[in-house]
Amino acid sequence: MFAQRLKQLRKSRKLTMQEVADYVGVAKSTYAGYESGYRQPTIESIQTIAIKLRTSADYLLGLSDHPDPPEVNHNAKQYLNYEQLHWDGVPLEKEDIALIFSLLDRVLRDRPKTS
Repeated sequence: MFAQRLKQLRKSRKLTMQEVADYVGVAKSTYAGYESGYRQPTIESIQTIAIKLRTSADYLLGLSDHPDPPEVNHNAKQYLNYEQLHWDGVPLEKEDIALIFSLLDRVLRDRPKTS
């Protein structure tokens, strides 16, 4: 499955074997071995290939069926809207989360302005 997905995704991203091999830091013949299933890349190489192909290592390894990973959102406000938050196993109530929102609002309000 790895070799098939690797080849299919590389082609769909319109990349040559040489481009991916150069990015990973291996010879084109080594990379070709990955796509044919003759060679197995290191974990580090799989991670680097995933970055170049704009996918996840999970997809390449068959652990996910989604080649395009979702965008990661780092907005803390959205995380705090999650209904099942806990702190070391103790569930947070709506009032607890409201207090956290207030605290963060105050931190940002009181932060010195930078130019």
